[in-house]
Amino acid sequence: MPKIYAILLCVLSMMNQSHAQEIFSLYENRIPNSKDTRNAEETEQENGITVVRKISVPTIRHFPAPPQLITRTAVIIFPGGGYSTNSLSHEGYDIAKKFNEIGVTAFVVKYRLPDDETMINKKIGPLQDAQQAIKIVREQADKFTIDPKRIGVVGFSAGGHLASTAGTHFKHVQIPNENKTSIRPDFLILIYPVVSFYDDIGHRGSRDRLLGTKPEKSDIDMYSNELQVTAETPPSFLAHASDDEVVVPANSIRFYENLLRHNVPAELHIYQEGGHGFGLNNPKTRDEWFLSCKHWMETNGWLKQNK
Repeated sequence: MPKIYAILLCVLSMMNQSHAQEIFSLYENRIPNSKDTRNAEETEQENGITVVRKISVPTIRHFPAPPQLITRTAVIIFPGGGYSTNSLSHEGYDIAKKFNEIGVTAFVVKYRLPDDETMINKKIGPLQDAQQAIKIVREQADKFTIDPKRIGVVGFSAGGHLASTAGTHFKHVQIPNENKTSIRPDFLILIYPVVSFYDDIGHRGSRDRLLGTKPEKSDIDMYSNELQVTAETPPSFLAHASDDEVVVPANSIRFYENLLRHNVPAELHIYQEGGHGFGLNNPKTRDEWFLSCKHWMETNGWLKQNK
């Protein structure tokens, strides 16, 4: 009898893993704002991290929450990589699995990287993919067993810039949206995010990739998301390290300050050490940003069972 149970458990585990690995295209037909070029995508392993370059065909991967834990809350995750790569494993898949542990369904987006060779207007390409991901998840909420009013976005580094852009530019719809589906996230989780494109604190590499090396001031203003915060910006959780020399913590601080000015619920954690790109676990502190994030989500009611 124990052998039978073991076999059943193994089969169930395999079924769960298979379901968790569902990957589908962001766009059913032609990808908007794309040029007719070959798919030159490359996947590499760098220090145990899966890194994808030259992305021109965006996809979304579904990680369903276990049925016994499901809260009907969902997160859409945008990995970092300076708008030149997607760090899919430690800022994507690992994060999705962690959210599953607290009953949150997760989606990891492999979004297009801005490139004049593959895009007509590279400034809006990543945002189109973010908006399309939110649109898909919200329109198919029943299929994914989630509440369409409990969909947040999570972003790391340049993925944090994309997530904060989604959270501040939702009135600028860049995709076909015949149903007028809301593409406003219900909450933001930004981990060591690029937020600003200003010279004093902005991440120059991300800015150059998205806007070009000689951007117009109007574009710098538009994509410096601390300037785009309004009272309608979603509630936000932010985490950063004081010694981050790649994306300085002032990015999170300014965004947080402007959230407060507009009376948007917000929580900010800045660790003494940790540098940049630590993903799920900051080795320089015993504190876990994910546990703090879980508590923040509980406080705001997103982890309540919602059958």
